[in-house]
This record gives sequence, structure tokens and C-alpha cells, in this order.
Amino acid sequence: MNNLLSFSIRSASVLGIPEPIVQGETAPEFERVRMEFERNFSQRGEQGAACTLYHRGVKVVDLWGGVQCGETGRKWTRETLTLCFSVTKGMAAAVMAVAHSQKLFDLEEPVASYWPQFAQNGKARITVRQLLAHQAGLITTGKPLCAEQLADHEAMADIIGGQHPQWEPGTRHGYHTLTLGWYQNELIRRVDPQGRSLGVFFQEEIARPLGVEFYIGLPDDISLDRVSTIKGFHRVEMLGHLNELPPMMVLAGIWPGSLVSKSIRTLPLDNPADIGGPQYRGVEIPSANGIGQASAVAKIYDVLARGGEELGISPATYHELLAPAISPREGIYDAILKMDTRYNFGFSRPSRGFQFGVDHKAFGCPGAGGSFGMADPTLQLGFAYMTNKMGFRLSDDPREKAVRDACYQCLAEMGEQRAIA
Repeated sequence: MNNLLSFSIRSASVLGIPEPIVQGETAPEFERVRMEFERNFSQRGEQGAACTLYHRGVKVVDLWGGVQCGETGRKWTRETLTLCFSVTKGMAAAVMAVAHSQKLFDLEEPVASYWPQFAQNGKARITVRQLLAHQAGLITTGKPLCAEQLADHEAMADIIGGQHPQWEPGTRHGYHTLTLGWYQNELIRRVDPQGRSLGVFFQEEIARPLGVEFYIGLPDDISLDRVSTIKGFHRVEMLGHLNELPPMMVLAGIWPGSLVSKSIRTLPLDNPADIGGPQYRGVEIPSANGIGQASAVAKIYDVLARGGEELGISPATYHELLAPAISPREGIYDAILKMDTRYNFGFSRPSRGFQFGVDHKAFGCPGAGGSFGMADPTLQLGFAYMTNKMGFRLSDDPREKAVRDACYQCLAEMGEQRAIA
């Protein structure tokens, strides 16, 4: 790997010492990142994880360590794939950016102009921009959905097309926990000349051209020996972590009629990790069940951070990606997450509730449990951290944040004056 310092240690059988828990490559200027990644295992209770960082188009950090399966002790390797929850939303947003660059839709057009059925039940005037900014109020499917329904795109179109907004679109925003991806999928199916689903579009237009491995709907031919196991937790356990989660979100989730409850009860799951289990991993849930590698997520964000030329991103689309998020009429307090948030084009943007990057141009998506992927266009940085030990924070998990902060400290030491610790 060019410009990287490999620190992988020779076989323990040769040297007679234990094999290191962390492996991979790090450029000398980013040694601090490796040190914090190692501390995740020695001091912060990490089980298995990977982290990749690109700077100005060069891969400067590519690390992995621990085990991909706690029960068997199988080690995490360069080839390991893992469920990353809502980090998947960033990959779905990348699809929307590519499709927009191909002039398949206009952000200011009503969704119904591409998908007439969408217009029913008060949705006729919802624009694509509002939908991608979590302002449409379409947070529920009405009832929990089984895997067979999710796999049937026509059935899903009927189900989500018949929903009505939970608030007046454009007046507020609230995290579309699972539903956003299904609306994105149906929009892509309608505007793509080939009628591809979002997961197929992602593979053919993004993953394969960039030579990266990430799936929205895991193919049957992928060996499960490569897939990391995530134990997860029962939802009730969240009550014991109100110091880590927005307490009003957790408490509202107990009431079945609340917006929070409606948003999370679209699948019959008590353990969120089951979304990557045998029943659901093969179907497309573009907001939540992406399975892949940190190196893939970081590469995609690297390309987007530098303008997206390799993916055919147009100047107009790139301008939209970097533009400040447009706040809904009632402000940026999230109706679901119960904290201040900002959204644009399907990505999360920096806000008082979640600060990342050096300025408002940064974009990315955190995932439940501690994973995170982001682009920092100002510093031309692509970053991803993925873990198989679920924490309880919505963002800024101490493991991920320690590594991310180390990245920015290294950049500052290199003379990137706009870098922040």
C-alpha cells in the first residue's frame, strides 16, 4: 500500500510472542490514530472493529482488529464484512447523488411527479428535497413488515405509497429511522431507465466502479464465515442508558402511539441486531442493513469529499451536497431523536446535537451501536469506523470518537490549520 507504514507483526509461531490484536497499515503521520484504535481494545472494551481514513485521495489508515465472532473467537480480518446499521443511509444517499447527477430527478420536483401513487393521502406536494431531508413525516409503515414483504418491491410500493404524513411536510423534521430508504428505493426504481432497485443501482454504479465491498441486501454467494456477528441488546436495556441516549426519545418510545414508537416499530424486532440476521440480511433495507467494510465506506466518502469525479458527480450535484441544510419551518429540533439535527440530500449534517467535520460542508451518517462514516470536503477526508460491539449512543461513541479526534489531531500537526481536535 503506497505511502503507508505496515505494522503487521510476523507470525507468533516464528517470534514466540502473541499476535497483535490490531493489524493493518498506517502512514507515519497518522500513528496517533493507530494508538487510539489499539486503546479501544485495551481500555474501551472494543470487541471487533475496523477503521479506514483517506486524506486527499490517499488511503492513510486501514486498521482492523479483535474478533468478528465472540462465540467462536474467529478473528477480524481484512476480508471481514459487518452490519453497520444507519451508516447504510450514507450509501443510499450516495445513490441519490449519482442519480441526481445523471439528471434522473430534480430536488424541487414533487415525488409524485415520478411516482403518481405517492400523491395519495396528503403527499402530493412533498418534494424530493423534503423527503431526503427527513421533513416528509413518513416515519411509519402502519404495521411491522416481514421479510417477504420487504423483498417484494411492488408490495412495498403499495404499503409506503399509502401512508400519510405524521406532520405537515416541511414544517419540521424527524429521523425517518427505517422508512427513508424504502422511499428512496421506490423513487430510484421509478426514475432509473433500467428500473433497478437501490441496492442493485448501488452495486453497479458505485461499489463495482470503485472496487469496494458493501452490500444493501447481502448476496447468497457471500460466505457467512466472512460476516461479523453482532449480539445487540433488547430495547428495554436502553432504559439503563439514559445518560448516553436522548432521554426523551427513550421515554417516548415506551408509548406505542408516539412518533418515536411508530418510527422504530416498522419491523417486528426486539433486538436491533436482528436486522442483519438470517431473516433480513438478504433483503434491501437501505436505511439500516448494509453489510460491508469500513474501507468501502471510507473510499466512497473520499470520492465524494473530492468532488465525486470517479462517480460522475456533476458540479450542480456537488454544490447541493455541500450546501447548508435547509431548516424546516419550526426549527431543527428532531421530532424523533429529541435533539437538534440537520439533514440534507439523505445525509446527516453537523449540528449542535452532533458535531463532526471542520465546518458545515461535512456530511455523513452514524449507525446504531458506534459505527460512523463521513466526508469532510474542506479537508478532503473520507472516514469510516465500524464495530460489532453495540454501544448505546446515537453518535459520538467513545471508541469511534477517540479515533476520529486522533485523525483531526494528526491533520493539525501536519499543518492543516482548519483541522480541529
